[in-house]
Amino acid sequence: MKKGPLGLVSVIAIGIGGMVGGGIFAVLGFAVQLSGGGTYIAFALAGIIALITSYSYAKLSVTYPSQGGTVEFLNQAFGPGLITGGLNVLLFLSYIVMLSLYSYAFGSYFSSFFPLDAQAFWKHIGTTGIIILMTVLNILGAKAVGKAEEWIVGFKISILMLFIVTGIWSVNTGHLQPSTWTPILSLVAGGMIIFVAYEGFELIANAAEDVKNPSKTLPRAYYVSVIFVIILYVLISIVTVGNLQVNQIVAAKDYALAAAAKPFLGVFGFTLVAIAALLSTGSAINATLYGTARVSYIIAKDGELPAKLEKNIWNRPISGLLITSVLTLIIANIFDISSIATMGSAGFLIIFAAVNASNLKVHTKTASNRYIPTLGVITCSFALFALLWQTALSSPFDILILLILVGAAFTIEIIYIKFTGRKILTMIKSEVKSKKEI
Repeated sequence: MKKGPLGLVSVIAIGIGGMVGGGIFAVLGFAVQLSGGGTYIAFALAGIIALITSYSYAKLSVTYPSQGGTVEFLNQAFGPGLITGGLNVLLFLSYIVMLSLYSYAFGSYFSSFFPLDAQAFWKHIGTTGIIILMTVLNILGAKAVGKAEEWIVGFKISILMLFIVTGIWSVNTGHLQPSTWTPILSLVAGGMIIFVAYEGFELIANAAEDVKNPSKTLPRAYYVSVIFVIILYVLISIVTVGNLQVNQIVAAKDYALAAAAKPFLGVFGFTLVAIAALLSTGSAINATLYGTARVSYIIAKDGELPAKLEKNIWNRPISGLLITSVLTLIIANIFDISSIATMGSAGFLIIFAAVNASNLKVHTKTASNRYIPTLGVITCSFALFALLWQTALSSPFDILILLILVGAAFTIEIIYIKFTGRKILTMIKSEVKSKKEI
């Protein structure tokens, strides 16, 4: 294989940057609302599932290096068809949900600079404005945000480390005792709803073709980045819950991280964390828009989305970008944080269960221990069950939204195959490719 330019440190940075994007800023307050003083346990549980799944991603990335990442893994394991196509469309829709979550978080932190009675208005202004701005930047092909990405990642990690180092000394351990935890099902569900905060490690897969010594670099990058983020999130949640009462965090749940910095860093700390959140969520929106437009392009080429999404304008998949942006605008402005987080986490738990199943199916080709992907399928499935059970008890309407999301993915695939027959074209392309390789 041709060696690429990315070394271990660069690939780890991709994984950490993907995970510590907008997720932690968006879902921390909601996690505390669900898990109480046991929020750090919830983050640890979600992280363990991400770590188990990273094994399958590492093995599949080495065996099938491709910019398609997850899309490629599903196609390699299960071939073209309704299940693969539906899951790939679900991945595309889940990315849109993630964009909505980041945009919602941006709007929330943006509104925190305005009076309380005006925050609802400014939240929508911030949410809508950042989506439009980043869409325009992607259409123009502006590289300024991309070039600044490393600096933004460095800045937000530095702020989060400052938050931990300065706040850990004032933690009230009484806030963390088991007596402050919510019931076990709610605690586990809290971890699963915030699972979206971990999903970004899969971005490493999209860079697999450009990695030096991939057989060693990719597994190390996956494991190091996920373990680092687990530790980071657990410490952040300990400092947050340890410095504020749960009811105070819930009251400021849309910008909980900034509110948690106030007791030990004052107004300066609140402002600093809010600025870090704006930069972080803004850069995450930019990167996810860029990536999602290309995911739609790859899926369309495989015959699972309309061919129109394959067309490039100015060397960029503009159709996919505009569709992504419009859907994001609708979801981010209509649904609240709980609905968005539930949709996002459930979507990625389904996808990650499928990726673990993919690795299990081709374990002889990936040289995998089949018990680990089996454990991945089981833990992702159990996590999804816990999430659905808790959501059904606390917010049944969110279950309906989730069912619509999953149903839409497979309905789109069924209708599109019926009216275009592009699945057949995909099968023909695969056969031709195989014959050429022979």
